[in-house]
Amino acid sequence: MAVAFEKWQALGNDYLIVEAAALPWPLTPERVRRLCDPHFGVGSDGVLLLAAADEPGFVARLRIFNPDGSEAELSGNGAREAILYLRRAGWTDATTFSIQTAAGEIRPTILDDRTCRVDMGRARLSETGEVEGWRYQALSVGNPQCAIRVADRAELEALDLTAIGPPIERSPRFPNRTNISFYSAVANDRIRARIFERGVGETLASGTGATGAAVAHVLRGGDSPVTVELDGGELVVDVGEDLHVDLTGWAVPVCRGELSAELEAELRSL
Repeated sequence: MAVAFEKWQALGNDYLIVEAAALPWPLTPERVRRLCDPHFGVGSDGVLLLAAADEPGFVARLRIFNPDGSEAELSGNGAREAILYLRRAGWTDATTFSIQTAAGEIRPTILDDRTCRVDMGRARLSETGEVEGWRYQALSVGNPQCAIRVADRAELEALDLTAIGPPIERSPRFPNRTNISFYSAVANDRIRARIFERGVGETLASGTGATGAAVAHVLRGGDSPVTVELDGGELVVDVGEDLHVDLTGWAVPVCRGELSAELEAELRSL
């Protein structure tokens, strides 16, 4: 049987979505890297693997893979893509439901056919400090985040994230590596952010990265909800007094298809 997939994008952050029941082999890091390769595979920023839930009360279990083959605990953009896929593919007709992730339960509410609000749980604060000459706020939004405030927007836009990001991502301060959000305030309730993701590099958008920046902004006295301007578009992050976070944004399908027999054979051999 041919292996079916769909490709979705949210603010330019694109993922392949596959159902575990359709795969004739386990999704290993080598296979993820080949699928995500734009020249030898399908090409994407990662893979979303959907399977039947293994606990009652959940619609599905979601695993999220970065293009380097590593597994992420959570992705705000990837989660929205998976959520809206589940609804369109008939896994549920509910407006509000729960799915399992490596970061725990997330609970979305479908707002329309391309938009949803996702209860991301509570952000957990970690240390503040200095890394590679930058002051940072470390926190977790299902996955590790490092939020760095840049006072001047022009300075933010001029940053070379491909040079700055890797040594921060892999700093000994962050034993599990970290995602990095460089942000600057535009208004009390609006920030501009640029994101460097572990296992990915600089990205057009990141839901958890936007969330990390929004939480850091609110901790410094900013207003919630926070509109986060990213290279790929805008997300809205509602940060509660207890740091409970809701993320609202869109996701849309790009295409659907099947792996060729030749590519499937190559993947099987890896």
